[in-house]
Amino acid sequence: MSKEFVNPIDPDKITETPSTLPYAHHSGSALVKPEDQGKLKGRALSAMEHQTDMQMSQIYEQMKLLSDQANKLQDRKRISEYIYLAEMRFEPLINHVYYLYEKEDGRYLLSLISPTDWGRSKTTFTYVATTRLLADHTWDVLDKAKDL
Repeated sequence: MSKEFVNPIDPDKITETPSTLPYAHHSGSALVKPEDQGKLKGRALSAMEHQTDMQMSQIYEQMKLLSDQANKLQDRKRISEYIYLAEMRFEPLINHVYYLYEKEDGRYLLSLISPTDWGRSKTTFTYVATTRLLADHTWDVLDKAKDL
């Protein structure tokens, strides 16, 4: 009768794939040093914050650009409506510059005369905008009054 062999090594301490062990499994293995997890997480968190802050800044700049474009388009639409309601004593020509004024009675006037060209005459007009008629008969706003 032979005795049954009992392996003295604990089966929980051996593996078929020693490369997956979190420690060196023989004397020739590479040295494995435990890393400071707090330091690693701190660096990763710092890098993540920097990256997301940079991306948020880019998105903010894009939003600001879109907002500025929307405001400019809104101004263009409003001033174009004023122009088409305005008194015109001439036929506007494409690619020419015109000046929009508001009269004392609240009506609008489209003029060929710029605010600096009125000379000594006492006008009762309030400057609204400088515009240019585009080929598609929309108006490009070149300048506008600050309070508009």
